[in-house]
Amino acid sequence: MKRIYWILPTLVLMIFSMSLVVSSSTPTINQNADSLRAIYSRPSNEWPKATIDTGVIFHELAAMPKDSSYLRWDSDPIVQLGKILFFDPRLSESNQVSCSSCHDPDIAWTDARKVSLGHDHLQGTRNTPTILNVFIHKKLFWDGRADGLESQAINPIATHHEMNMEPPKLAGKLDKIKGYPPLFAKAFGDDNITLDRITTAIAEFERTIKSKKSRFDQFMEGKHKSLSDQEIRGLHLFRTKARCINCHNGAFFTDGEFHNIGLTYYGRQYEDLGLYKVTNEPGDVGKFRTPSLRDVMHTKPWMHNGLFSEMMGIVNIYNSGMGADLLKRKPGQENDPLFPTTDRLVKRLNLTEGEKEDLVAFIEALSGSTPYKMPRPKELPQ
Repeated sequence: MKRIYWILPTLVLMIFSMSLVVSSSTPTINQNADSLRAIYSRPSNEWPKATIDTGVIFHELAAMPKDSSYLRWDSDPIVQLGKILFFDPRLSESNQVSCSSCHDPDIAWTDARKVSLGHDHLQGTRNTPTILNVFIHKKLFWDGRADGLESQAINPIATHHEMNMEPPKLAGKLDKIKGYPPLFAKAFGDDNITLDRITTAIAEFERTIKSKKSRFDQFMEGKHKSLSDQEIRGLHLFRTKARCINCHNGAFFTDGEFHNIGLTYYGRQYEDLGLYKVTNEPGDVGKFRTPSLRDVMHTKPWMHNGLFSEMMGIVNIYNSGMGADLLKRKPGQENDPLFPTTDRLVKRLNLTEGEKEDLVAFIEALSGSTPYKMPRPKELPQ
């Protein structure tokens, strides 16, 4: 009997010790906020293991890297020229539409419309993405059809429902404006105006457009009261049960990849085949680039079609698995090679109402209190 009395307390102590290890390394959302705050106040390499699917290239969440590229606004003549070109409506055929018509600095460098509006008030088919932090993307546009900012700049200039300008004519048009040759000479060493120089200057300006620090950044820099208890719970959900981090990871909360999240609307209104239109690969039907969540609360409406304007609504459809179980082939589609397949990363989440509110609160903490509103040029070259 004495041996049994000795063993029982030992077993209890071992179980208690194991429970402490489990609770500190893999915390559940049921833990109190103080416990989660203590855990997430540690260096990120000591955070609980994130819920990451096999094959996902994962980068831990991080503060934005410190940056001083804004100094180029006053010191780099190429950037200064790019800014003027960005805001000049004379880059369009009608002299009424500039890059800033859709990428308005007063609206977080987007246009707050469901889809873009351009030449002759024609509507586009996709939502205007912000150019905040656009320098991080290797592929541009929702469907990745441009390999860099220089090639991206040509597309809206040439597109009929955007700026409707024939690119070969643009250099000659600007050359006739007396104020432009000196600006090109200052930027490039001589006053020769070419399409390549125009797009280079615009691209260099766009590379300086970056988000301001958010409360999440402050938290990551050691100000551990910057996030509320609810937002701390949301951070934990973001990395675990809600599975957001599979696609929205790293310092800019995007994997830069292309996914079909179930919003192809195949065979219905709003149909958009996405990346497939670029690659002609059936497996790319309905894939769109993962947007950054930096300043996301300033860039609504969301998704490639701009159909969503409430973050809780987006969380709800992800929570349901994006209706993946409803996207079934109809008679006649059994052998359709273009029938879209929702990405394997999209799954039902089974979040409670409280958990959804916590998650939205954290996502809101990723936006700066107010985005920087760059003043427009006081005057354009004449």
